[in-house]
Order: sequence, then structure tokens, then C-alpha cells
Amino acid sequence: MIQKIFTAAIVLLAATSCSNESVETVVENNAEQGYAPVTVQVADFSVTQRDFSPTRAAENPIDYTGVGAMTLAFYDATGAEQYKSTQIRNDGGTYTTFGSFTANLPIGNYTMVALGYAYYDGDAFTLTSPTEAAFTSERPRETFCVKQDVTVTNTTPLNLNVTLNRISSKLEIISTDNRPAGIAKMRTTLAKGGKSFNPTTGLALTDTGYWQTNSPSAAVGTAIDIAIYPFLYTDEETMDVTIEVLDAGDNVLFTKVVSNVPFKRNRATKMSGAVFTAGTSGAAFKLETEWLEDATVTF
Repeated sequence: MIQKIFTAAIVLLAATSCSNESVETVVENNAEQGYAPVTVQVADFSVTQRDFSPTRAAENPIDYTGVGAMTLAFYDATGAEQYKSTQIRNDGGTYTTFGSFTANLPIGNYTMVALGYAYYDGDAFTLTSPTEAAFTSERPRETFCVKQDVTVTNTTPLNLNVTLNRISSKLEIISTDNRPAGIAKMRTTLAKGGKSFNPTTGLALTDTGYWQTNSPSAAVGTAIDIAIYPFLYTDEETMDVTIEVLDAGDNVLFTKVVSNVPFKRNRATKMSGAVFTAGTSGAAFKLETEWLEDATVTF
């Protein structure tokens, strides 16, 4: 297993430099209160990937394209939101430097939530509180998170170092047969897990499962490879996975059910088998897991 660590820097300096009201909320505070600039350094994205050189390197968020958006929020002792800002990598109007935030906080006790996640057109993500966040669009994305208590005792600038850890699991589906003509989509249904999570625990808020549809980019006559990033209700879960192959009219052409697929947070499960061949069953699929460790399970 080859590991690579990605580093992101988030700096909070002064709320006056922020101009995009659609992505940042600043709660006005009493003018008599003391304010302190708070500097937060997100030290590491804990990322493990294969097929990289064995060197470990530190990178700024602008250099790790797997993170397409970053959200930072502070909540006071009553749970009220005092500051929240989201930066979208592909929207330069949401930031000056991707990964650098600006805020002023009055003296008090706070809960800080920092998130980094993949983000694509059409995605919708909400952070409601230190215990509730969700992808409200069709699919969740690879997500990193940290929750930390912060105390501002005076107006002296405060510097913090924090690490964002991956809280997602990953399912990679690879076909051992080639995509025939007439195949437009693949619909994958997970029996457990969910699209929402608790930033404090990093676990899913529901365990009812969900489905998502992928339009494979693989050309006709080549194998397909798709990835799914569920949030798990417990650190490890075993669930059934249903794969449906659809035509352009969303008619189901093939259905495969793979039972008892193992998942773990910050761990990838690779599932390979014949997807486009009639008459085969989930028993023909092989499972290989990695990220934190390697394991192979054959069904």
C-alpha cells in the first residue's frame, strides 16, 4: 500500500474581505465585544492512493483536485452559526485564494467544522450544524471532515492546526466484460448507508441506503469503471449492492445483485465482474478492498 498525504491551508483573518453573500454568512456581533482574528491551518488531508510514488508530500488544496469545495463554519455555545463560508474551486468569485478564509470572532467558545469534498456541476451540499450535513443532490462525494472546539479568550490572534480526515467509504465497480452498444446508464443501489452525515462523528445520519445513476464514460467495446462514495452508519458495514444496466429510455437490461459486500470508512472496496452478460450472477463478482489496507473477498 502506497500512501500520500495532501495538505490544505485554511486561514481566517478578517470578515470584511468577503464579498460573496451567496456562499458566506457572517453574523453581526455587538460592537462592544472584543474580536480576535483566528487563523486555522488545515494540516493534512489523510488520503491514501495506489499507483503513486512512495514519497509522502504536503500539498495545498489548490493542488489536490479531488477537493472541489471547502466549507468552514463556527457555531457559538448556544449552537448559533457565527460564521460560514464555502469556496468552490471552479468559481473564482467565491475566493481570492482557494483554501484561505477570512473571519473575525468575538470572545467566546465555539465549535468549528471544516469540510473538504469533491464537487461537480449539479451538486448540492448543506451544512446545517456541527451534527448535520448532507449532499441533497443525487450522490454523495468523497468527503474530508474535522470538528474542533475553539475558545477565543482575548483579541490576540489565534492560530490553530487541524487535520481533515476522510469520512467516506468507496465502492469501485469494474466490468470484466466490455460495454455493448445500447447501454446508456448504470444504476447502483446500496442497501445501507446514506448521503447525509454527522460532522462530529463522521457517520451517516441514516442507514436506509440510496441509489445513484452513472453514465459511463467508457466507449462501446471497452470495460467500465465507476466509483461511489457512501457515508456509513457505523465504521464498518456489510450490505447488498444491486447493479442495473439501463438503455437510453431507462429500461432495465441486466440486473446483478452482489450480497454481503464489506464497506469501511476510509477504505475502498473494488468489485469486478461481468456486468453486461446475461445469465451471470453476483457470485461471479470479486471484491478487493484498499486505502487503509488490502483485502480480497470472492463471492
